[in-house]
Amino acid sequence: MRWGILGAANFARAFMGPAINAARGAELAGLATSDPAKAAGFAAFAPGIQVFDSYDALLADATIDAVYIPLPNHLHVPWTIKALEAGKHVLCEKPIALKADAFDALIAARDASGKIAAEAFMIVHHPQFQRARDLVQGGAIGQLRHVDAVFTFNNAGDSGNIRHDPAKGGGGLPDIGVYAFGAARFVSGAEPVAIPYANLRYENGVDVFAQVAADFPNFTYSGLVSMRLHNRQRITFHGDTGVLELTCPFNAGVFDTAELILENDGLTRRHERWPSDNHYVLQVEAFEAAARGDSIYPCPLEFSRGTQMMMDMVFAAGGAGTEG
Repeated sequence: MRWGILGAANFARAFMGPAINAARGAELAGLATSDPAKAAGFAAFAPGIQVFDSYDALLADATIDAVYIPLPNHLHVPWTIKALEAGKHVLCEKPIALKADAFDALIAARDASGKIAAEAFMIVHHPQFQRARDLVQGGAIGQLRHVDAVFTFNNAGDSGNIRHDPAKGGGGLPDIGVYAFGAARFVSGAEPVAIPYANLRYENGVDVFAQVAADFPNFTYSGLVSMRLHNRQRITFHGDTGVLELTCPFNAGVFDTAELILENDGLTRRHERWPSDNHYVLQVEAFEAAARGDSIYPCPLEFSRGTQMMMDMVFAAGGAGTEG
């Protein structure tokens, strides 16, 4: 499958571009950017890449089969729909939409096109999450009673970061809350029914701290997401006969090595580690398999809509929050 990228984002150059090139059966064939200097960074690992001077020009090229969209958050929905209408499969960065009801247009466009469209929620393709889901849903920790998730970093000194721009869909929850919420939903297979507590703090119109409590049908959830705290990420699934913990759930291979720790009754402890799996490459390969009709994609738009619905519930529960 021949891929094109809309925009020369740093993340696309550092992670997704190389992952597309490394994935079996995939080729990074096109890049849409008007900046030749940015194109040079992609040509370093994809020397045959064709550079288009506009997004529309890339979408009009019949030799491009699929596009990856790393544009600012507020542009995800319109460009995903344009790409689908142009006959391309689409993998779009998260959050693919900023409100749950925006998924209606995305799903309709996907269905009308006959193509695959999905949010780039890469963690579900990593074997640590597939293993965690199988263990939790298979009863390895008994009945799941509580999930605790944390994902934090501190970019307070980076005022020009797009995450600080409310007009472009910035904020900590849209950026990393997707992981903290979606991970709990994926592993448990359950959906939240209420958000009894949401403590949100804002700076200049974007959320920078969110402490959240949620009720699921058979377990409770607590989450902490922030762009103002020291780097930390972890998710724990606590059952009545065991505990399962992922110590590097969201940036495996970057923040640390992916590791699963399982504790059961009798104080037995088991470690499983994945030192070399690349969830970006696995994501591209799973996407291509689904596009060929060989498998069902594990993170369809309907799943992503559920995560955004939880996000909407959190923002509603948090109200105006506090400033500073």
